[in-house]
Amino acid sequence: MIDAHIHLEQYDHVPERISEWQRAGVRQVTAVSNDLASSYRTLELKDKFPDFVLAGCGFHPEKPLPATAEWEEWKQLVKLERDRISCIGEIGLPHYELDHLPSPLDVYKEFLAECLAFASDLELPVALHAVHDQAGMVYDILQREAPMLPAHFHWLKAPAEVVQHITEAGYMISVTPEVCYRERDQHLAAMVPDEQLLIETDGPWPFQGPFEGAETSPLLLEAVLDVLAAQRTEKKEDLRKKTARNATRLYGRDQT
Repeated sequence: MIDAHIHLEQYDHVPERISEWQRAGVRQVTAVSNDLASSYRTLELKDKFPDFVLAGCGFHPEKPLPATAEWEEWKQLVKLERDRISCIGEIGLPHYELDHLPSPLDVYKEFLAECLAFASDLELPVALHAVHDQAGMVYDILQREAPMLPAHFHWLKAPAEVVQHITEAGYMISVTPEVCYRERDQHLAAMVPDEQLLIETDGPWPFQGPFEGAETSPLLLEAVLDVLAAQRTEKKEDLRKKTARNATRLYGRDQT
């Protein structure tokens, strides 16, 4: 079982947590980053847990854009560490913080295009933040700038037409524990072919429903698989293998 999107560097007591997750059958996690500092921390975790951590370096789009010096240092870091990095992520467009961001949306679009071009040059897949009305924009920019770049639309929230475009283009889509209690997520999950489906927690982001007050960790993915297996009338173990195989195909690189 692979958690395809988690902010591992935001957890405390990481060695103990990883040991617990591994005992429960979690094989790997794709650990994404929010900025230059968290990219360094994620790579430090990659050093300590090379077989468990699939490292992602990026700039979260709900935050202010990086200064020029930070951007240049980050690019040098990624070039230097390219062989240990599994993706550029997370990147995308803001949705939740649009009214509080210091830069116009067009500037974020330009920055996303730069990130996609950089990822394409290094032949690294991308983990994308594409939410509601911005999902179609992220898809359009990806199609314009790097249509053949392997991409993962993490925790996608989008109209059915956009989801269809994304799946027809062959990109990966992941679902979170919200699929256990939200019809919106269940409808979206049903649209994703098995070979493009990933599971994630986006931890430590908290969830509601049956997970109210519970710590978010890859252990919640068991419940996600239960719901998906019932929805698809598949065996849970078969779906566990398929989603792990998809994650390895996208992010595995030098890992197996």
